Amino acid sequence: MTEKDAEHTGERGYDTGPWWAELGTLGAVALIIFGGLAAAWVFLRLPGAPENRATGYYQAAKVVAIGLVIAGSALLGRRRARAAATEETNEPERA
Repeated sequence: MTEKDAEHTGERGYDTGPWWAELGTLGAVALIIFGGLAAAWVFLRLPGAPENRATGYYQAAKVVAIGLVIAGSALLGRRRARAAATEETNEPERA
């Protein structure tokens, strides 16, 4: 192999990440609500619900769990940002 054949541009492929990575707080709330509605759908055995109830509850619980993690992360980020802003305003001026 020559150097021309093995030339690298230094660019990396685009990593999209998980589908829930950029949902934010409102998206997290929507996921939690959607998961609750899915669990209610399974509980009421409405059309389209899986035959095995445990499967439906498992899928709904996964959606709710993702929503809770995203919401917790967003709220923790806000809390840290607020604490950092408070520390900046409370620092005494040094001469």
